Formats: sequence, structure tokens, C-alpha cells
Amino acid sequence: MAPRLTSAAFAAAGILFLVYPAVRPSGDDAEAMASTAWVAGHAAAMVGFVLLGLAVLGLHQVLGDRLSLRAAAVTWVGAGLTLPYYGAEDFGLNVIAQRSLRDQAPALMELAQEFRYGPVAVTMFAAGLLLLGVGTIMAAVSVWRSGTLPKWSGTALALGFALFIPQFFGPYPLRIAHGVLIMIGGLWLAAALVTAGMRARSAKV
Repeated sequence: MAPRLTSAAFAAAGILFLVYPAVRPSGDDAEAMASTAWVAGHAAAMVGFVLLGLAVLGLHQVLGDRLSLRAAAVTWVGAGLTLPYYGAEDFGLNVIAQRSLRDQAPALMELAQEFRYGPVAVTMFAAGLLLLGVGTIMAAVSVWRSGTLPKWSGTALALGFALFIPQFFGPYPLRIAHGVLIMIGGLWLAAALVTAGMRARSAKV
């Protein structure tokens, strides 16, 4: 994956993780889940997870060390465990909520809670997000050690994913702030990669 594409993937992923809480309705009731904004917000997050995996893999191709390769592997596994939950949260709960409103059957929304807190589903979800935190921290350490990119350029993204689970328990403005943090992290790494690429090309001239 070319450094420019890696940079674009980090930037796009960061922006999408802000779009996710900004677009997603702040509530968790039937009207919120039945909305187009619910689908759009969660879809942004899902695309963000995929782009993050690609970006960390591209980062390994830039840095070329074992730690960045392990970071890519852990990030991909984390995204793989997280995405099924997000898919069901997005499309499944949207269908349930629309049916609940159409049939005026509030009891149907109990299915949403049964899914969300089902032991297998929530365990996979939590494990996936924890691995994403670990993967991005490993990537940040690899960046710190590399000498190729600015030492601090991976820290904001790593902090954002380390806080992904805790931010669910805060007020909604905190979730927006968390999205801003991940966006900053993605754009920071994107800019660092572009700058490093320009320096490498200048050195060859």
C-alpha cells in the first residue's frame, strides 16, 4: 500500500470516527434506531474500522519492523471481532425499531436489548475494541521507535482507541469529543506520513 494511500486511509478513518457520533442520534429509543441517521452514523464507523486496518498495514510497510506488523495483525483481528456487532447494531436494530413503530409494538424493542447484552455478542464486541486499542498502541510505540515519523504522531490515535469502551459510559458530548480525538489522531498520522514522504523524495534529488 503506497504511503499516500496509507495517509489517505488514516485521514479518512479519523474523519469517519467523528462522523459516527456526530450523525448518529444521541438517543437509543425506537425513533433514533429507526432513523436514516442511525444507519449512516454506524456505517461511517464500520468503514472507519476497515480503513484503520488498511492504514495500520500501510504503516507497517512504511516502518518495516516486527512491532508494526504485529500491530497490523492485532488491529485486523480487533476490527473483525467488532464489525459483526456494529453490523447488527446498524441494520438489525434499525429493522426492529421500524417494525416497532409501524406496528405500535414497543415490546419489540426488548429484542434490541437482548441482542446488545447477549453474552457472545457483547464479549466479541468488547474483545474487538480492546484489541483495537492494543493494536493502535503497538503502532504508536512502533512510530515512536522508528525515527521515520515524529515520535508523538501515533499517540492521539492510540489514546482514542484505548478510550473507545470508556467513552460509551459518558454523556453524549463526551462521545463527540472522543470522535474529535480520533480524527486528530488520524489526521496527525496522515500529515506525518505525507511529510516523511516529501522528505524522502527530496533526499533522492
